Amino acid sequence: MAAFDYYFSTLSPFAYLAGTRPWEIAARHGAGVTCKPLDILALFARTGGTPPGERHPSRQEYRLIELERQAARLGMPINLKPAHWPANPAPSSYAIIAAQNAGGGNMGQLVQSILRACWAEDKDIAGDAVIRDCLDGAGFDPALADSGLLAGAETYAQNLEDAVKAGVFGSPFWVTAEGARFWGQDRLGDLDAHLAGQAA
Repeated sequence: MAAFDYYFSTLSPFAYLAGTRPWEIAARHGAGVTCKPLDILALFARTGGTPPGERHPSRQEYRLIELERQAARLGMPINLKPAHWPANPAPSSYAIIAAQNAGGGNMGQLVQSILRACWAEDKDIAGDAVIRDCLDGAGFDPALADSGLLAGAETYAQNLEDAVKAGVFGSPFWVTAEGARFWGQDRLGDLDAHLAGQAA
C-alpha cells in the first residue's frame, strides 16, 4: 500500500492553503497518510531556516504577497495578520496526535479546521475550547484534548527527529514511504503525479 508522512506545523499558513488536498490525493491512490505535526521553530533551528519574524523585511513582505496570491487562486479566505499568531502549537498538535491514535474521525477535516481557525477565523488554536470544537466537528471525542498529553508530547518531539532524519526543513512537507520529498502546498500536484507513477 502506498503511504506518505505529512509533516507540518499547526501555525503554518501554507499548510492551511494545502487544505484537505493531501487526503484527497491519498484517497485517489489508496495511500495512507500519517500526520506528523512538529515544532517548526525547532525544525528551522536544526536545518538552517530563519523564523519569519527574523527574516529581512523584503522576505517578510514577499511572504505576505505570496500568501495573498495563493489564497486568492485557491478561493480560500486568509487573514495575513491573525489575532492569535503565533500561538502555542503544542496543544493542537497533541490533539491531532491523539485523534490519529484513536481513529474514528476525519483527520483531514480536523487538521484543516485547526489551521482554518488560526488563519481565517481569528481563533486561538492553543485554547481548549477551540481544540475541542475542532475535534468534535471532525467526528472525534472532544475529550482527546485532555487525554494522552504525555504520549502526545513524546510523539511531537519524535516527529521533529523524524523530520530532520527524513530531510524535512519546512511546512508543509510530504515524504513518501520510499523517501520521495515534496515541500510546499504548490507541490501537491507533484506528489499526486508521483503516487500515480508519473514522476520521480
